[in-house]
Amino acid sequence: MNRRRRIYEGKAKILYEGPEPGTLVQHFKDDATAFNKKKHQIVDGKGVLNNRISEYIFSNLNDMGIPTHFIRRLNMREQLIREVEIIPLEVVVRNVAAGSLSERLGIDEGTPLPRSIIEFYYKNDELGDPMVSEEHITAFGWANPQEMDDIMSLAIRVNDFLCGLFLGVGIRLVDFKMECGRLYENDMVRIVVADEISPDSCRLWDMTSNEKLDKDRFRRDMGGLLEAYQEVARRLGLLNSNERVTGTGPVLVQ
Repeated sequence: MNRRRRIYEGKAKILYEGPEPGTLVQHFKDDATAFNKKKHQIVDGKGVLNNRISEYIFSNLNDMGIPTHFIRRLNMREQLIREVEIIPLEVVVRNVAAGSLSERLGIDEGTPLPRSIIEFYYKNDELGDPMVSEEHITAFGWANPQEMDDIMSLAIRVNDFLCGLFLGVGIRLVDFKMECGRLYENDMVRIVVADEISPDSCRLWDMTSNEKLDKDRFRRDMGGLLEAYQEVARRLGLLNSNERVTGTGPVLVQ
């Protein structure tokens, strides 16, 4: 399709004007970033895998009646999505202690949590995406109390689905990040799941070996990022056992 006007470019995706009013084209880049882009590489093929995995997850969420911005995949790197007003929050659902939770509270990584925990982070790169409470969110008008109820309900439903999906293919969902947006339909406003859900935004561990199959391989200089993402895609039935996403592997960005 012909490229249209660029609306926004983030760390891992570009949004273009869509073919119809109220739509956008979401393009998945090969950029791998961490620590607010202080660490940055190009991993050839990562965007293709994230596009396919996120398409699969969002299609299933739509089929289950969980509202999302996703309409359909257009090609190997692009999706057609509904235009939404992104709420400036990262919603993190944790099932197992890992990452910043382990560091903050001194809990060993891999410790199952007594129950799933939902955390909120204010999306602001300059501030390092600080953790915030529901009180901050409603006080500063980032979302109102009813929207917060909707966001938390969506987070719980998405977590239940993802836990079951990955458990069925031998993967433990340690935690994941999601974003939400306001979808305006005539006089109605709905809160929907937006952005992407992929190994970029989830911690995924093999159930048997605890091998990491997510972006922690990049954050922690473990190597094998593309192979890990391919393994997730294969287990979900999105790649044949002998299929490879072509690419030259990690290329350092100066």
